[in-house]
Amino acid sequence: MKYLIAGLGNIGPEYALTRHNVGFMALDRLAVQQGFSFKMERLAYTAEFKHKGKQIYCIKPTTYMNLSGNAINYWLQALKIPTENLLVICDDLALPFGKLRLKTKGSHGGQNGLRNIEEKLGTNAYNRLRFGIGNNFHAGKQVEYVLKAFNDDEMIQLVDRLDRVGEIILNFCTIGVERTMNFYNE
Repeated sequence: MKYLIAGLGNIGPEYALTRHNVGFMALDRLAVQQGFSFKMERLAYTAEFKHKGKQIYCIKPTTYMNLSGNAINYWLQALKIPTENLLVICDDLALPFGKLRLKTKGSHGGQNGLRNIEEKLGTNAYNRLRFGIGNNFHAGKQVEYVLKAFNDDEMIQLVDRLDRVGEIILNFCTIGVERTMNFYNE
């Protein structure tokens, strides 16, 4: 069985620790834990590793958040991975900081990366893990908020939450999305 795990974010050092890059951060943390590294390939930084007999491919799209669907669609086709074996990790303003929610389908909720993925795949029925980043911003300041680094209190909690994301990824690939949702949705 093959799986594609796509962490969403924006490339470049100016975005490295921003809220919008939590998908990239989650895969970087998993890479440390599982001992793999990323390389630049078509439309994404890519990596692969095996876990309990499952072949897991990870991508960090280089298309920037709003065009993430281009990279995800390309790699699903290139690796011949069915959409049900795709897991997208992204930030979510509607959830409090650190709250995790795994879903098998749903609205993009205004998240432009998810909107583009839905357009490119032609469906909203794909697995996504939403990582809450909170919504502590004034009206009209959403863009500045998501492109700002986590604050000190959030940074203290971030490693633990990213470790939890890693557990969810491994369980998604080994016990399936339904059981993983039962164990991890908060």
